[in-house]
Amino acid sequence: MITAATTPVLSAPKWRELAALHQARAEQHTRPARERRTRGTSNPITDFLFDYYRFPLSLLEKWHPGIGVALEHDGPDFLAPFSARDYSLTNGLLTADPSQLDAKKLQRLERILGLLCATRDRAPNFACHGLHEWAMVYHGKEIRHEKTLHLRLPQAEIDAVVESRPICCSHHDAFRFFAAAARPLNHLQPSLETRELMEQPGCVHANMDLYKWTAKTMPWAGTELLLDCFELAVKLRDLDMRASPYDLSAWGRSAVRIETADGRRDYEIEQKQLAAEAQPLRQRLIDRITRTIALAG
Repeated sequence: MITAATTPVLSAPKWRELAALHQARAEQHTRPARERRTRGTSNPITDFLFDYYRFPLSLLEKWHPGIGVALEHDGPDFLAPFSARDYSLTNGLLTADPSQLDAKKLQRLERILGLLCATRDRAPNFACHGLHEWAMVYHGKEIRHEKTLHLRLPQAEIDAVVESRPICCSHHDAFRFFAAAARPLNHLQPSLETRELMEQPGCVHANMDLYKWTAKTMPWAGTELLLDCFELAVKLRDLDMRASPYDLSAWGRSAVRIETADGRRDYEIEQKQLAAEAQPLRQRLIDRITRTIALAG
C-alpha cells in the first residue's frame, strides 16, 4: 500500500480544482461527440477514435490522479468517483492501490508494458507514407469509410498508387483491414502473435494506440496522461486521413497527397513530429505501469 510517507498529498481544494479543470478539458472533445450522436452524424477523425477503441466518453471525463498520489478526504461524497476495487483509504488519505489486482489483470499490465518497451526500443520507420489506408480500398471491393466519406481519386488511380509503392505496414490492427488482394503486397505480414516483434515508434497507428493502452491501465495511469494520449491520437488520426485516398474537404481538411513526391515528404515531416510527441507519453506510461506492477507485488 502507498502511504503518505512515500507519496505527495493533494489537498481537497487542489485535487477538486484539478478534477474540474480536467473535466472541462475533456468535454471539449466529448460534448461535441455527444451532440453529433444525437444528430446522427459522425466526425471521421475524432469519432473514429471513440468508435474504434470503444471506450465510453465518460472515461475521458472522470478524473483520476494516477499511481503515486494521495488525495485528502473532505466530505461524505468524497469516495463516489473512486472505486473501492482500485483505491484504499487510510488516515483520511485516498490512494490508487494496486495491491488488490488479481493475476489476470497483472498479466495484462505486464503484456502492455512489454509491448510499449519493445516499441520504444526499436528503430523508427518513416517510409510507410500512410499507404495502409490505400491498401484497405485496393480494387474497391470494400470501401471502409464509404458511409461518411467519398474517395478523392478514381479507383484505377488508387490501385496504381498501391502497386507502384513499396508497402511496409508493421501494425497488425492496420494490416488486418487490408483488402485481400493487397495483403501479399505488404513487405511485412504482422499478426497478433508478432506484434511485440514488429511495432515501431514511427508508426502512426502504434502511437495512436497509446490512448488505448493508457485506457486499459486506468486508474493507474491517471487521466491527465489519458487525455494527453487522446489528443495526440486526434492529431495522428487527422494525418492518417488527410494522407488517405478519401476526400475530407467537407470537414475543412486538405489532403496530404502521398501519391506525389512532395506529399510523401510532407507526410514524413509531420509523421516525425508526431512520433517525437509520442515518445515522452510512451515513457510516462511505461513508468506508471512499472510502478503499478512493483507496488502490486
